[in-house]
Amino acid sequence: MGNLYFASDFHLGVPNAAESLIRERKLVKWLESIAPLADEVFLVGDVFDFWFEYKYVIPKGYTRLFGCLANMADSGVKIHFFKGNHDMWMFGYFEQEFGATIHSNEYTFKRNGKSFFVHHGDGLGSGDASYKLLKKVFRSVACQRSFAFLHPSLGMGLANYLSSKSRLAQMKFENEAIDIEKEWLVNYCRDLIKQSPYDYLIFGHRHLALDIMLNEQSRYINLGDWFKFYTYAEFNGTDIALLTFENPVK
Repeated sequence: MGNLYFASDFHLGVPNAAESLIRERKLVKWLESIAPLADEVFLVGDVFDFWFEYKYVIPKGYTRLFGCLANMADSGVKIHFFKGNHDMWMFGYFEQEFGATIHSNEYTFKRNGKSFFVHHGDGLGSGDASYKLLKKVFRSVACQRSFAFLHPSLGMGLANYLSSKSRLAQMKFENEAIDIEKEWLVNYCRDLIKQSPYDYLIFGHRHLALDIMLNEQSRYINLGDWFKFYTYAEFNGTDIALLTFENPVK
């Protein structure tokens, strides 16, 4: 068995095309570096800051990433895409082009006797009722069909405008001190493993690079992001590690 790799929160598209391209090139360099060792690659949500597939149109750009993923898929690497809160509108393009598996919610599986729970991380746990309602609306067929009626120039223009106003686009990151006891995804996992004891619980969404032992068996891993951390997780068949990709982009 080859290695399993996990990464999330690239948010390609923001804050502008030039800076997004730098991040895309670094992502491609990472994918090329792991390709000889990889059995499966898990892109755990928010790969794009916005994504919508019209019937005959997809968002402009990302050709380097798509070419790299196609080469990996052709060589036998299994690609997994998780819907994030920024790129939940996926309707078949990645399955057709890369044979990818799309995950709308959590994905649980076992490899080499280890159990995994993988989810982007949005909408889990208690609280944040307003976002959970909004998520249901965005994932509804009615909402998706309504957006699809917009001409692509109008729809993508609106989406790009909203992305340009996001916190990520403004690059205003907080260097907050993390209180693990109050970290809501950690607490969600602590409750979850009381009923289903997983070895590894892997998430994105929070833009925090964290590797935390929940008990003697279970580890919570947050994959960080590719704005501050450039982190990813590698499972080598025996254990998992949260690593940093430091290969400079030229």
